[in-house]
Amino acid sequence: MTTTHEAQGEAPTIERLRELTRNIEAITESVRELRESQKEALEQQIEETNRRAQETNRRMKEADRRAQETDRRMKETDRRAQETDRRMQETDRRMKETDRRAQETDRRMQETDRRMRETDRQMRETDRRLKKAEDLFTTQWGKLMESLVRGDLVKLLAGRDVRVQGLARDTLKRRGGESYEVDILAVNGEEIVAVEVKTTLRPEDVRRFRSKLGRFKEWWPEYRDRKVYGAMAFLQASDHVALHAERQGFFVIRATGDSASIVNAEDFEPRVFA
Repeated sequence: MTTTHEAQGEAPTIERLRELTRNIEAITESVRELRESQKEALEQQIEETNRRAQETNRRMKEADRRAQETDRRMKETDRRAQETDRRMQETDRRMKETDRRAQETDRRMQETDRRMRETDRQMRETDRRLKKAEDLFTTQWGKLMESLVRGDLVKLLAGRDVRVQGLARDTLKRRGGESYEVDILAVNGEEIVAVEVKTTLRPEDVRRFRSKLGRFKEWWPEYRDRKVYGAMAFLQASDHVALHAERQGFFVIRATGDSASIVNAEDFEPRVFA
């Protein structure tokens, strides 16, 4: 600003110079403060920018670490998925193999079952044929045994003071769906001897025939006034079974070769069964 003195061309005074100096110093100080303030603000901005940059860098590193960890986990997950898939494929293969073996086992079992049924059928057929052959043999042998005993029976019993006169033809009775049969029946006016013929004599044969004779007169009421004795004839038997039959009161007749003989003790007393 131009002062009055300057307008009039007057030289500035010392005071004016001082004022100007103070103004310049004030302006300089203001500029300095402004620069200082700007510098401080700039430093703060730079510091904040650096801090933010560092924080961003830290976050980027953390994000990168997490990304790497995620990638690692994804790779591990992928590896596990591949391993799981491999195991599932292996399990599927084993299950298919197991199923194949089970089917093969089932087929073999069915084949075994078929063979067993066939073997069972053949065995039943064999048993049937053996039974038929055995029955035929037993029947024929029984007839031979009966024929052998019949031929000597009257004479044998006479030797034991049982005076039978002959053999009855009627040895089978039927009534009301039941039947009662004895193999040989020797008779006279006062006594009857019912004879059971066995190829092999067993203890149960003795028990059954003893029980059977208890009902004899129910089936032959025409012989109700006669004494009924029993005899057991056989081709083979153990000594204790023959002795057991004797102790039960039976005449014991053993067939040997082409003849038969009574093997009871000499003092044997026959039992009257009916």
